[in-house]
Amino acid sequence: MRVSNWKKPRNRYAANATLLLLTSGMLLTGALTAQAQSSTPLADTPACSGPGAKVALECRTWTEIDAALKQGMHTVILPVGGTEQSGPYMAVGKHNRRAELLADRIAETLDRQGIATLVAPVIRYVPEGGTSPRTSHMRFAGTLSIPPEVFVRLVEGAAESLKAQGFTTIVLLGDHGGTQGALAQAAQALNRRWRGTRAHVFYVPGYYRVIPGAYADWLKRQGHGAEVGLHAELSDTALMLAADPSLVRQQALAAAPQKPGTAQGVYGGDPRHATAALGQRGLEMQVGEAVQAITAFERAAP
Repeated sequence: MRVSNWKKPRNRYAANATLLLLTSGMLLTGALTAQAQSSTPLADTPACSGPGAKVALECRTWTEIDAALKQGMHTVILPVGGTEQSGPYMAVGKHNRRAELLADRIAETLDRQGIATLVAPVIRYVPEGGTSPRTSHMRFAGTLSIPPEVFVRLVEGAAESLKAQGFTTIVLLGDHGGTQGALAQAAQALNRRWRGTRAHVFYVPGYYRVIPGAYADWLKRQGHGAEVGLHAELSDTALMLAADPSLVRQQALAAAPQKPGTAQGVYGGDPRHATAALGQRGLEMQVGEAVQAITAFERAAP
């Protein structure tokens, strides 16, 4: 604290009083500053204020979820992502972010069609390869892998939890190609176990299959046939640009002197000409496939 026109005190008692006043003022200023800092939220963007907050299960209290179930809501989406390397130009959370955003969009669309739906938190840990020796995506930094049997049990446990609360349609959406077989296995096992009850697990394979299928064909018709590969290439990168471009290192990608290869985590194709406009078509296909399948299932359910 700065004090202007300060004059030397006439005696030591006055000096002590002045020192005490200065110290108290500095302490008070520090306390007020600390209080102001401590009242500032840690989150730059509140998690439950975005477009998907309306359908996010984790943004509701247990009493709100219970009330929704009692009012007739019975459908919940369990999205599955995966934390894996996606070449030098995409962040390892690619599948998790896309699974979250697309599940939200699917639930919002279903809600407009009269099928009230919530979205459970994304399952982020999936089989990605061995750790000793390191195989598949585990050969690259940032990848997190769990054993296949652990993954199946994780999915089953989450689904059992949702069933126990009263959800009767648990939808499995897998954004990662390597989890499709395990998700089908988990759905079959749970449906056998739940036979005779009103609950059912509905696995939607078309949500993922449309990407290497109809979407890849569409990209080829646009003249990008040589750039479509298996992983972290044009289609994968375009989808991410359309979903959340913050996960793509766009400047570095644009400046890449040559197409990245397998040693860099890109399997076939070339991501350098990916655009959000190209990716938007793929996202629309994924949402459309899932909404159509879930709607048909709900209408056929007893």
